[in-house]
Amino acid sequence: MKISDIILIFFFVLLPYAFADLKVGFYGRSCPSAETIVRRAVQRRFKRDRAITADLLQMHFHDCFVRGCDGSLLIDPSRGRGSEKQAGPNVNLDGFDLIDEIKSVLEKACPSTVSCADIVTLATRDAVALAGGPRYNVPTGRRDGLVSNPNEVNLPGPSLSVTHAFQSFREKGFLLQEMVTLLGAHTVGFTHCSLVQSRLSSFGNRDPTMDLALDAKLGRICGSTRRPARNDPQIVLDQNTSFVFDNEYYRQIGNKRGVLHIDQQLALDASTRRTVAGFAANGESFKRSFASAMIKMGSLDVLVGNAGEIRKNCRVFNNH
Repeated sequence: MKISDIILIFFFVLLPYAFADLKVGFYGRSCPSAETIVRRAVQRRFKRDRAITADLLQMHFHDCFVRGCDGSLLIDPSRGRGSEKQAGPNVNLDGFDLIDEIKSVLEKACPSTVSCADIVTLATRDAVALAGGPRYNVPTGRRDGLVSNPNEVNLPGPSLSVTHAFQSFREKGFLLQEMVTLLGAHTVGFTHCSLVQSRLSSFGNRDPTMDLALDAKLGRICGSTRRPARNDPQIVLDQNTSFVFDNEYYRQIGNKRGVLHIDQQLALDASTRRTVAGFAANGESFKRSFASAMIKMGSLDVLVGNAGEIRKNCRVFNNH
């Protein structure tokens, strides 16, 4: 048996203890059809829009890293009250309409039972599997938060060094290898030209760590200092298998084809390059590690028991 397999088994043996307040199959009695409803809705969306995997992964990450996985990101701003959606890192997020669709069906099947936080977690898990990623069970039982403050949004940015990015992950209890693993979600991710221009020669900022062909390609998409592209075009982070959840991301950054600065630095930094090379060589190892890291992320500072609430509408607090 491989060491990685032993570690994974050890992780799942300890899972009931690590996440004692959450439970796989939490809705088994209160709403037996809950996970089926979520899965079918995600399947329908995925058939017409494969980018939904990236949308949900980004939504899940941005929610869990601020106040924990409590659905606070889903709240709409209202008169006199801001929300996390207004913060810079969240203004381009998509996929909220899918969460609304799922919640609407669940409210008819099981009123005031399934939290919005659990919907995001389950939908993300299902979208990853549909894209070719790992299939894994996630414990549920989260409740929805009662605060959504744009001033609390402080996410690690794409221009950070490995050291500075890890500071944010370490504060959440993640190991360095888990950060490298979670950033592997970029295998189906995307960004915008405004976050890449600082690395492109067409904007006078030639980054020697970027492959010349990729630099030229991105320059054609994003334009130049004198004539930047309109509407801040979207760029896929995996230039090969853009909508497939595989280990191609690690192969790409190993060949200097990382689109974002932090992606490329993972393959260059002495503390992370061996993990990158290992995942590039073994896709199954990456997928197993990713499943474990996602389950751990989904447990961050969750509200359980009588804390928080079960929202009837994911966009507003029940007492709005």
